[in-house]
Amino acid sequence: MRPEKATIVADLSEKLNRSPFMLVTDYQRMKVGQFGELRNRLMPAGAEVRVVKNSFLKRAMADSGLPDVSDQLMGQTAVVTGEKDVAPVAKILKVFAAEFKIAALKVGVVDRAVLSTADVEALAELPSREVLLSQLLSLLLMPATSLVRVLNEPASAFARLLNAKAGQSGSVEESTSPAAVDGEVPPGDVAAPATTEAAPAATTEAALLAPAEISEASAGDPAV
Repeated sequence: MRPEKATIVADLSEKLNRSPFMLVTDYQRMKVGQFGELRNRLMPAGAEVRVVKNSFLKRAMADSGLPDVSDQLMGQTAVVTGEKDVAPVAKILKVFAAEFKIAALKVGVVDRAVLSTADVEALAELPSREVLLSQLLSLLLMPATSLVRVLNEPASAFARLLNAKAGQSGSVEESTSPAAVDGEVPPGDVAAPATTEAAPAATTEAALLAPAEISEASAGDPAV
């Protein structure tokens, strides 16, 4: 291989080694302006497209240890590589191909695994890596949050029980007067004297009569 060709293959091999994916499209019927449009759309996604000869791409893939996809490398070929997520790149290629009716996907290699055209189009429907990581994190945190809530629930219920018990005890103490405890009379209160029987009270009253009143009572009574 001539030095200039060897340089092209070495440069392509380096790009393939740095890129986590390689998407191969059909360059046939693509005009210069359309190629520039595709390049501009891929740039924000951290990807680039370049036209290569199939023989160079086969050699570069072999040097990079990528799977053999020689049967898919026919016609005019453009290869797309990048250093970021493959999903946005696949989506750009799918939209571009549908819009301009060119640049149809041939084959894809992602993490050294061969993907068909249908697989690459399925990747185009996926959210970006950042969105997927955010969704995964939400799923991982959801059970942990539920677990913490379940673990805290017995303690919260016990605290509510203690508060209710304390409130109930306070109500009982306020409604119970000191006089009802052990029959004691609260300070400052004077207990009323017990009521005596009627007969002793009458006897006492009679004993207190003056002697003159007794004599008059006896004088009127023949029995005396």
